[in-house]
Amino acid sequence: MQAFTTLTSRFIPLAVENIDTDQIIPARFLKATTRDGFGKNLFRDWRYDNNGNPRPEFILNNPEYSGKIFVAGKNFGCGSSREHAAWSILDYGFKVVVSSFFADIFKNNALNNGVLPVQVSEEFLQKIFQQDKNSTLTVDLPQQKIRIDATGEEESFEINNYKKTCMLNGYDDIDYLISLKDEIAAFENAHAH
Repeated sequence: MQAFTTLTSRFIPLAVENIDTDQIIPARFLKATTRDGFGKNLFRDWRYDNNGNPRPEFILNNPEYSGKIFVAGKNFGCGSSREHAAWSILDYGFKVVVSSFFADIFKNNALNNGVLPVQVSEEFLQKIFQQDKNSTLTVDLPQQKIRIDATGEEESFEINNYKKTCMLNGYDDIDYLISLKDEIAAFENAHAH
Protein backbone atom coordinates (compact mmCIF):
# COMPACT_ATOMS: atom_id res chain seq x y z
CA MET A 1 0.00 0.00 0.00
CA GLN A 2 1.03 3.60 -0.48
CA ALA A 3 1.56 5.76 2.58
CA PHE A 4 -1.08 8.45 3.12
CA THR A 5 -0.53 11.67 5.05
CA THR A 6 -2.27 14.70 3.53
CA LEU A 7 -4.20 15.08 0.29
CA THR A 8 -5.57 18.21 -1.36
CA SER A 9 -7.71 17.41 -4.38
CA ARG A 10 -10.81 18.26 -6.31
CA PHE A 11 -13.59 15.79 -5.62
CA ILE A 12 -16.35 13.94 -7.41
CA PRO A 13 -19.72 14.27 -5.65
CA LEU A 14 -22.49 11.68 -5.86
CA ALA A 15 -25.29 12.81 -3.53
CA VAL A 16 -26.98 9.42 -3.41
CA GLU A 17 -27.69 7.58 -0.15
CA ASN A 18 -27.48 3.83 0.49
CA ILE A 19 -25.02 3.05 -2.31
CA ASP A 20 -24.41 -0.66 -1.89
CA THR A 21 -21.46 -2.77 -2.94
CA ASP A 22 -23.35 -4.28 -5.87
CA GLN A 23 -23.80 -0.78 -7.29
CA ILE A 24 -20.13 0.00 -6.62
CA ILE A 25 -18.96 -3.17 -8.42
CA PRO A 26 -21.65 -5.50 -9.83
CA ALA A 27 -21.34 -9.17 -8.89
CA ARG A 28 -20.74 -10.30 -12.48
CA PHE A 29 -17.31 -8.62 -12.38
CA LEU A 30 -16.04 -10.47 -9.31
CA LYS A 31 -14.38 -13.35 -11.14
CA ALA A 32 -10.84 -11.96 -11.06
CA THR A 33 -8.51 -12.91 -8.23
CA THR A 34 -6.11 -9.98 -8.47
CA ARG A 35 -6.93 -6.40 -7.53
CA ASP A 36 -6.13 -4.93 -10.93
CA GLY A 37 -8.65 -3.73 -13.50
CA PHE A 38 -11.67 -3.24 -11.27
CA GLY A 39 -11.74 0.54 -11.74
CA LYS A 40 -13.09 0.25 -15.27
CA ASN A 41 -16.23 -1.38 -13.85
CA LEU A 42 -16.72 0.98 -10.89
CA PHE A 43 -20.45 1.89 -10.91
CA ARG A 44 -20.69 -0.05 -14.19
CA ASP A 45 -24.48 -0.15 -14.39
CA TRP A 46 -24.77 3.56 -13.60
CA ARG A 47 -21.90 4.62 -15.89
CA TYR A 48 -22.88 2.65 -19.01
CA ASP A 49 -26.09 1.68 -20.78
CA ASN A 50 -26.90 -1.89 -21.85
CA ASN A 51 -24.85 -1.45 -25.04
CA GLY A 52 -21.75 -0.33 -23.12
CA ASN A 53 -22.11 3.34 -24.07
CA PRO A 54 -21.26 5.92 -21.38
CA ARG A 55 -24.27 7.62 -19.82
CA PRO A 56 -23.43 11.34 -20.15
CA GLU A 57 -25.58 12.27 -17.14
CA PHE A 58 -23.54 10.12 -14.72
CA ILE A 59 -20.95 12.14 -12.76
CA LEU A 60 -17.97 9.86 -13.51
CA ASN A 61 -18.59 10.42 -17.22
CA ASN A 62 -18.53 14.20 -16.86
CA PRO A 63 -15.02 15.46 -17.77
CA GLU A 64 -15.63 18.67 -15.79
CA TYR A 65 -15.33 16.67 -12.57
CA SER A 66 -12.11 15.05 -11.43
CA GLY A 67 -10.11 14.32 -8.32
CA LYS A 68 -8.82 11.67 -5.98
CA ILE A 69 -11.65 12.17 -3.46
CA PHE A 70 -15.11 10.62 -3.89
CA VAL A 71 -17.96 12.15 -1.88
CA ALA A 72 -21.14 10.11 -1.42
CA GLY A 73 -24.41 10.26 0.47
CA LYS A 74 -25.13 8.55 3.79
CA ASN A 75 -24.69 4.78 4.28
CA PHE A 76 -22.02 4.20 1.64
CA GLY A 77 -20.85 0.62 1.05
CA CYS A 78 -23.85 -1.18 2.52
CA GLY A 79 -24.87 -4.60 1.20
CA SER A 80 -22.59 -7.58 0.70
CA SER A 81 -19.11 -7.69 2.16
CA ARG A 82 -17.17 -7.85 -1.11
CA GLU A 83 -13.65 -6.49 -0.82
CA HIS A 84 -13.79 -5.82 -4.56
CA ALA A 85 -15.74 -2.62 -3.83
CA ALA A 86 -12.66 -1.10 -2.17
CA TRP A 87 -10.44 -2.51 -4.95
CA SER A 88 -12.55 -0.83 -7.66
CA ILE A 89 -12.53 2.54 -5.88
CA LEU A 90 -8.73 2.41 -5.46
CA ASP A 91 -8.12 1.12 -8.99
CA TYR A 92 -10.23 3.97 -10.41
CA GLY A 93 -7.89 6.43 -8.69
CA PHE A 94 -9.68 7.49 -5.52
CA LYS A 95 -7.62 7.73 -2.33
CA VAL A 96 -10.42 9.00 -0.06
CA VAL A 97 -14.17 8.41 0.22
CA VAL A 98 -16.21 10.91 2.23
CA SER A 99 -19.69 10.14 3.59
CA SER A 100 -21.78 10.80 6.68
CA PHE A 101 -21.96 7.04 7.38
CA PHE A 102 -20.14 3.94 6.15
CA ALA A 103 -21.11 0.31 6.43
CA ASP A 104 -18.61 -1.28 8.85
CA ILE A 105 -17.40 -4.02 6.52
CA PHE A 106 -16.83 -1.57 3.67
CA LYS A 107 -14.99 0.79 6.01
CA ASN A 108 -12.62 -1.98 7.12
CA ASN A 109 -12.10 -3.24 3.57
CA ALA A 110 -11.28 0.30 2.45
CA LEU A 111 -8.73 0.79 5.23
CA ASN A 112 -7.17 -2.63 4.55
CA ASN A 113 -6.67 -1.68 0.90
CA GLY A 114 -5.34 1.88 1.20
CA VAL A 115 -8.57 3.86 0.75
CA LEU A 116 -9.27 6.31 3.58
CA PRO A 117 -12.96 6.48 4.58
CA VAL A 118 -13.65 9.90 6.12
CA GLN A 119 -16.90 10.03 8.05
CA VAL A 120 -18.28 13.54 8.54
CA SER A 121 -21.49 14.97 9.97
CA GLU A 122 -24.49 15.18 7.67
CA GLU A 123 -24.30 18.99 7.95
CA PHE A 124 -20.66 19.07 6.82
CA LEU A 125 -21.42 16.62 4.00
CA GLN A 126 -24.15 18.91 2.68
CA LYS A 127 -21.71 21.85 2.75
CA ILE A 128 -19.33 19.80 0.59
CA PHE A 129 -22.13 19.04 -1.88
CA GLN A 130 -22.81 22.78 -2.17
CA GLN A 131 -19.29 23.49 -3.49
CA ASP A 132 -18.62 23.96 -7.21
CA LYS A 133 -16.79 21.53 -9.49
CA ASN A 134 -13.44 23.32 -9.10
CA SER A 135 -13.46 23.31 -5.30
CA THR A 136 -10.94 21.27 -3.38
CA LEU A 137 -10.89 19.41 -0.10
CA THR A 138 -7.87 18.82 2.09
CA VAL A 139 -7.71 15.61 4.09
CA ASP A 140 -5.08 15.64 6.84
CA LEU A 141 -4.69 12.16 8.32
CA PRO A 142 -2.10 13.04 11.01
CA GLN A 143 -4.46 15.73 12.39
CA GLN A 144 -7.60 13.73 11.49
CA LYS A 145 -9.22 16.76 9.84
CA ILE A 146 -10.99 17.46 6.56
CA ARG A 147 -11.27 21.02 5.23
CA ILE A 148 -13.37 22.67 2.53
CA ASP A 149 -10.60 24.82 1.09
CA ALA A 150 -12.88 27.50 -0.41
CA THR A 151 -14.48 28.33 2.94
CA GLY A 152 -11.86 27.15 5.42
CA GLU A 153 -14.49 25.14 7.28
CA GLU A 154 -13.13 21.92 8.73
CA GLU A 155 -14.25 18.96 10.73
CA SER A 156 -12.45 16.21 12.63
CA PHE A 157 -12.91 12.56 11.77
CA GLU A 158 -12.28 9.36 13.70
CA ILE A 159 -9.98 6.52 12.75
CA ASN A 160 -8.75 3.51 14.68
CA ASN A 161 -5.17 4.17 15.90
CA TYR A 162 -3.87 0.91 14.44
CA LYS A 163 -5.40 1.62 11.02
CA LYS A 164 -4.09 5.19 11.17
CA THR A 165 -0.55 3.91 11.77
CA CYS A 166 -0.92 1.49 8.86
CA MET A 167 -2.24 4.20 6.51
CA LEU A 168 0.48 6.70 7.50
CA ASN A 169 3.20 4.14 6.81
CA GLY A 170 1.66 2.29 3.87
CA TYR A 171 1.49 -0.92 5.91
CA ASP A 172 -0.80 -3.87 5.52
CA ASP A 173 -1.17 -6.18 8.55
CA ILE A 174 1.98 -8.15 7.70
CA ASP A 175 4.05 -5.01 7.11
CA TYR A 176 2.94 -3.75 10.52
CA LEU A 177 4.13 -6.92 12.22
CA ILE A 178 7.44 -6.77 10.36
CA SER A 179 7.88 -3.18 11.57
CA LEU A 180 7.76 -4.52 15.14
CA LYS A 181 10.34 -7.29 14.64
CA ASP A 182 12.99 -5.60 16.83
CA GLU A 183 10.48 -5.07 19.64
CA ILE A 184 9.25 -8.66 19.30
CA ALA A 185 12.82 -9.99 19.41
CA ALA A 186 13.60 -7.87 22.50
CA PHE A 187 10.47 -9.15 24.24
CA GLU A 188 11.38 -12.76 23.39
CA ASN A 189 14.94 -12.27 24.70
CA ALA A 190 13.68 -10.67 27.92
CA HIS A 191 11.27 -13.52 28.55
CA ALA A 192 13.45 -16.45 27.51
CA HIS A 193 13.68 -19.20 30.10
